[in-house]
Amino acid sequence: MAKGIALMSSEAAEIFAHAVSAVDPRVAVKKAVRVHDQKLQVAGHSYDLRPIAHVYVAGGGKASAAMAQGLEELLNDRLTEGLLTVKYGYSASLKRIRVVEAGHPVPDQNGVIGCQGMIEILKKANAEDLVICLISGGGSALMPLPIQGISLEDKKAVTRVLLGCGATIDEFNTVRKHISQIKGGNMAKLAYPARLINLMLSDVIGDPLDVIASGPCVPDRSTFQDCQKIIEKYRLQDRLPPSVSTHLRLGAEGKVPETPKPGDPVFRRVQNVIIGSNAMAVRAAA
Repeated sequence: MAKGIALMSSEAAEIFAHAVSAVDPRVAVKKAVRVHDQKLQVAGHSYDLRPIAHVYVAGGGKASAAMAQGLEELLNDRLTEGLLTVKYGYSASLKRIRVVEAGHPVPDQNGVIGCQGMIEILKKANAEDLVICLISGGGSALMPLPIQGISLEDKKAVTRVLLGCGATIDEFNTVRKHISQIKGGNMAKLAYPARLINLMLSDVIGDPLDVIASGPCVPDRSTFQDCQKIIEKYRLQDRLPPSVSTHLRLGAEGKVPETPKPGDPVFRRVQNVIIGSNAMAVRAAA
């Protein structure tokens, strides 16, 4: 009996190890990205590295620093500079990419500082450059840069209210995208006209690209009208900070620009790739 239990335990451990290995951040990057003969190959796309002047890195999430380790091993001196935000205690040793530890699930000032640093890097990028974005679970909270007029404290209040009211991750991110300078396709907008490769580790069931970390490099399907429906559904009219309520109302009235949508020219030079997900881990376990 004891021998049988030990055998079952060994088999279970092997199954678990396969599942974890399939979505190991560093390994996942090196499986999805290849560098050969001055060509960068990513999920069926090939990029000639020779005419690329600079390669910048930006992004965030609990696993983004580990993802960056794989990227640095692949590109080495080809990387110009980069910045990532990770949860406290989730940093990694990197040579070219700076890591800022920040608050999760409630954002803090370090997350804001990290995002401001990312924007400074993205503004340097031009049409001859390449931006590689590394995104993983927790990216929404770890990349908190509210629009002008909304403070970090207001953003924190929104996070607490949405966490407490029972909103789904999709609803949560719909609101966050519409009060952010980074989320909802805005990172792609900031990087344009540079070419952008967005590598994602998904922790969302079904892997909807615009929901993972609130889709910083993905066309946003949600609208200000959707935000208003969420507010009404959970009766949040008097629970959100006035700055947030006012911004979302003005957006629903068409007085504030929407997030970048499908068809926007900024996405013509963007490749979004999921390099790890719950489904991949399950398949590896099977």
